[in-house]
Amino acid sequence: MRIVVLGLMLAALSLAGCATGGYREAGYSDYCRDCGVVRRIERVYGPGGSSGGGAVAGAIIGGVLGNQVGKGSGRKAATVAGAVAGGVIGNEIEKDANDAPRFEITVELNDGRRRVYTQRDSFGLRPGDEVIAEARRVRPRY
Repeated sequence: MRIVVLGLMLAALSLAGCATGGYREAGYSDYCRDCGVVRRIERVYGPGGSSGGGAVAGAIIGGVLGNQVGKGSGRKAATVAGAVAGGVIGNEIEKDANDAPRFEITVELNDGRRRVYTQRDSFGLRPGDEVIAEARRVRPRY
């Protein structure tokens, strides 16, 4: 009986030596379609432009505030004046926000595509760093 148990233990021990943690080559990493390597980073200054969203939001807010003033035709005039002033102010605020320095980051994705992402934060990236490309920006791949 001892010989049978000893034989089974020896067989189990020899089979356990065949188990592996999976096949992995040196330099192998899991494939990530939206991952890549930074090839170039450039700091960009200059006018950012306006999409019109700031003007629309400002006009709505200005119109609502202008509508709170006066009675009758004076209220209508205040609403129009508030909408115009709000639109101008909202457009300028949007332009100022878009005028801030930003970074153009050129990334070579794992599938060979090259893309340029423009964003405000560089996350301290340097050429050669691995990144994950999200909808409109890249971030470090940790």
